[in-house]
Amino acid sequence: MFYNVENLFDIYDDSVKDDNDFLPGGLMRWNSVRYEKKIASLYKTISAAGEWEPPAVVAFCEIENRKVLEDLIFGTWLSKYKWGIVHEESPDLRGIDVCLIYRKDVAEAIVYKYWIPAEKTKGEFTSRSILYTKLAIKNDTLHLIVNHWPSRRGGVLAREDSRLEIADMVRNKVDSISKAGSESARILIVGDFNCTPDDVEIRRLAENNSNRQQLVNMSEGLSKSGSGSYRYQGTWEMIDQIIVSRSLLDCRKGLFTVTDLVKVFKPDFLLMKDPKYPGLVPFSTYRGYRYQGGFSDHLPVIVDLGVR
Repeated sequence: MFYNVENLFDIYDDSVKDDNDFLPGGLMRWNSVRYEKKIASLYKTISAAGEWEPPAVVAFCEIENRKVLEDLIFGTWLSKYKWGIVHEESPDLRGIDVCLIYRKDVAEAIVYKYWIPAEKTKGEFTSRSILYTKLAIKNDTLHLIVNHWPSRRGGVLAREDSRLEIADMVRNKVDSISKAGSESARILIVGDFNCTPDDVEIRRLAENNSNRQQLVNMSEGLSKSGSGSYRYQGTWEMIDQIIVSRSLLDCRKGLFTVTDLVKVFKPDFLLMKDPKYPGLVPFSTYRGYRYQGGFSDHLPVIVDLGVR
């Protein structure tokens, strides 16, 4: 499961981050009651997404720090399960991070790394780093890459160069993983890409040729059918996506998936009537600067993996 949780900040000031809006005296009037409700809401979503039990791996973006993850997995009924955390502070100026939790009874994190473009120093790169985790699951190996690409705020072309730079980096890393292992490497790429499957950045990431591990965007069909994870001015956009290596689809032994095992998770409680346009919209925590008490402005995306 991947979920952009819309600004999961704690209520404490971090002197090295621009988190002032999400303090009790800040612009958003964030406080302990609202924070605790947000944690409970995320627990409800994760539990419902897994139906009988939580997903084996949940990747997030817009997480402030490790503490909020610990409050989520140890301060709710999720504590019935043994969880591992993969998290590091990102260079993002607001301090929002990409991270994941995983159930230790199902998966084991063998190694993880955070990537930034090689041409940038940590001081020059001020977006979210990309999280790579090598996971052992059911006697097989899964290479999971979690993304939160630069925003399009200011227009579709805003920061396109940055997204293209990150797309090239991720593509090159995928090719390196395949060459280091084999063409059968199971690779799962998830995240909020801040662009749709038809945009040039995603097309570049998923571009295939005979010298590369083939990638398949499992979210493309959902997008073409009118589904989406985010609604902008009355139109659903599939900006939270799941992309897999062809080997994960063609696998005859070990971990596998098929194209109809990906979905946008959209139960009624995650939606509300759009106050401006016809139809429904994600029930977000805030609408602009107005507190609504909802879940997130994005819907989660889920992919099921099986074992052959």
